[in-house]
Amino acid sequence: MSTTRDPADDRRVIEQRGLYFEEFDLDVVYRHRPGRTVTEADNVFFTTMTMNTQSLHLDEAWSATQPFGQRLVNSMFTLSTVVGASVAQLSQGTIVANLGFEEVLFPAPLFHGDTLYSETVVREKRLSSSRPGQGIVTLEHTGRNQEGVVVVTAVRNTLFWCQDAAP
Repeated sequence: MSTTRDPADDRRVIEQRGLYFEEFDLDVVYRHRPGRTVTEADNVFFTTMTMNTQSLHLDEAWSATQPFGQRLVNSMFTLSTVVGASVAQLSQGTIVANLGFEEVLFPAPLFHGDTLYSETVVREKRLSSSRPGQGIVTLEHTGRNQEGVVVVTAVRNTLFWCQDAAP
């Protein structure tokens, strides 16, 4: 969060923002709230919008004959939602670039009607050796359903502004 003064009437202005490189703490679990209850419409829209014709996401009758007995929420929607839930708290206006993902796992499925809760821990951080005023932060995102079952984990490398160098 940043605080400034409104030039028109000198009131304090508090603007929500993410964290600068220096503000990330390795000893914190960042819980992102609220959770997100996933609907059938979310899953169908995302799946068709991304041209993923997988029957496990679209064909209820066929999916009923498969091991989970019902349609699964598209795993890319699950991953995107977990990362998206972290933006307001961690990266809004302070990220330079998303550098890449590694160790993406989907240990359990997410179903229509499940609520997805997200949290992030910082695995490591270091100043960039090639980009002065910026630092690399490795984030581990975890998504759990309403029962606490882990449905996704992902390690993401990101490039953040240092506070003194931010535009």
